[in-house]
Amino acid sequence: MQCIQSPAPLFICPNRRAALVIVPTATQAEKNVKIVVNIRVNGNEQKHAVEPRTLLVHFLRDDCKLTGTHVGCETSICGACTVLLNGQAVKSCTLLAVQADGAEVTTIEGLAKDGELHPLQEGFWECHGLQCGYCTPGMILAGAQLLERNPRPTREEIAHALEGNLCRCTGYSHIIDAIAYASKKMSKKKQ
Repeated sequence: MQCIQSPAPLFICPNRRAALVIVPTATQAEKNVKIVVNIRVNGNEQKHAVEPRTLLVHFLRDDCKLTGTHVGCETSICGACTVLLNGQAVKSCTLLAVQADGAEVTTIEGLAKDGELHPLQEGFWECHGLQCGYCTPGMILAGAQLLERNPRPTREEIAHALEGNLCRCTGYSHIIDAIAYASKKMSKKKQ
């Protein structure tokens, strides 16, 4: 059976009910277009030339070599790629690196200071808030935003703040415990 190419990027095959649509790929010239992006990541300037379509998660992992930000669903459902952008928790798989140009980004690698775990990281350790660990960076950074806005959240408020992050292992109870642990520890440090 022979397929016939029509003028549009469409192939019509006799005796088949559907046509195959071919999406044109970028030309070589379009692939070579790079934009210089300058983002302050974990307090350090990161300046890299990237394709305009580069997602922030790939900028962090591939260009900055910070692999703590995980690529999960790439549709913003799972939250494994959550980072702080100017203090706001965002899903880095749905944000272009060029959109973050000039911004401050905090990843999981940027939370610990002077070799000491952040209270949220410590809380996940002490309260067994992780199993496989894939969702953990996103959960911790979502927790960081919550505790910045509300230093003493209730369990219900913690659960609500984590609604955009999925965990397939823990059942969330230990994750909520870990964030509550960090809240108490951070409150004691401020006193």
